[in-house]
Amino acid sequence: MRERRHLVLFDPYDWKTHDDPYPVYRALRDEAPVYHHPELDFWALSRHEDVLAAFRDPERFSNAEGVALEGQVENAAAVMSFLAMDPPRHTRFRGLVSAGFSPRRVANLEPEIRALATRYIDAFAEAGRCDLIQDFAGRLPMDVVSEMMGVPAEDRDTLRGWADAVVHREEGRAEVPAAGMQAAANLLRYFGTLVPERRGRPGADLTSALIAAEVDGDHLDDKDIMAFLFLMIIAGNETTTKWLGNAFYWLARNPAERERVRRDPSLIPAWAEETLRFDPSSQLLARTTRCEVELHGRRIPAGARVALLIGSANRDERAFPDPDVFDVTRNTTASLAFGQGTHFCLGASLARLEARVALEEIHRRMFDYEIDEGGLVRIHSSNVRGFASMPVEFGT
Repeated sequence: MRERRHLVLFDPYDWKTHDDPYPVYRALRDEAPVYHHPELDFWALSRHEDVLAAFRDPERFSNAEGVALEGQVENAAAVMSFLAMDPPRHTRFRGLVSAGFSPRRVANLEPEIRALATRYIDAFAEAGRCDLIQDFAGRLPMDVVSEMMGVPAEDRDTLRGWADAVVHREEGRAEVPAAGMQAAANLLRYFGTLVPERRGRPGADLTSALIAAEVDGDHLDDKDIMAFLFLMIIAGNETTTKWLGNAFYWLARNPAERERVRRDPSLIPAWAEETLRFDPSSQLLARTTRCEVELHGRRIPAGARVALLIGSANRDERAFPDPDVFDVTRNTTASLAFGQGTHFCLGASLARLEARVALEEIHRRMFDYEIDEGGLVRIHSSNVRGFASMPVEFGT
């Protein structure tokens, strides 16, 4: 009977209707740490130690069929790049693309990111109101990623629309909708034009750097580069956008922590990190078992889809004291928001830089804000949790 209750409660396609899904996660951790959803036919790991162990174990928990819960994707690497690869192929690919994310290259982006953030805030500052997602958080990451890739400014809103469509899921349906598949095709077609252009006329952008990348005489072909750009435009846009919205939301819901940040702006990076722990934008990543896995007295069969519940792991009391308390002074080093092991997020340093700069500018220009909760709209997605719209008013 307990399994049936969880079947009703744990619907990863219905997060947008729940302000706080974490009581469900707590029930899973306590009563069904290895959970099987018979209707959608996936398994889920919810405890921190189990999610961490799976992240670190590509021999049993494979990425090769993609990280989306919807199921096996034919040639997943064509759209998920090295996120849908296992070693040694993953090791080779990551080595080639990592040059584009060197500490120096990322750090050099800070002035540009700050200028973008300032420009967007300037556009609505006098009005004293904005939609934080549509006017700021949804635009800044797309601009940063697009600038890195060499995407012209006039194309960025179009690419953002396609990226949003790729992760959207229809009410009550698990499969990728037709609009999402079309958007994915549009993105691949766009990058299929961009890459040959840069090969003929290289510049200082990431696309050109990927074309030139070489390790022991090995290079990326055009399809590899297109797949990586596709991953960048999805992951680099969606997760950071939702991270910023969630940071805004949860600080507003915790006035004592908000006052801490007001008094001590040096806590802004910690505010960002605690948001990632408390309510990460990426709630789960899927794996496929290479063999039968026995855990907590249950056997997960070979070839099964397994959801690694990052959101649950980050609220596990076994890893974090008082995990349901939002605390900007918390030690968050055990957070799994960027994954662990072989597939630790390559763009983590860039995302952290974007979040810090964006929140610093928000703190400086519009910290006395109020959220119109009646106007909040959550996105509908199987693995990303956050807002599509967040109307706010602030002092000018």
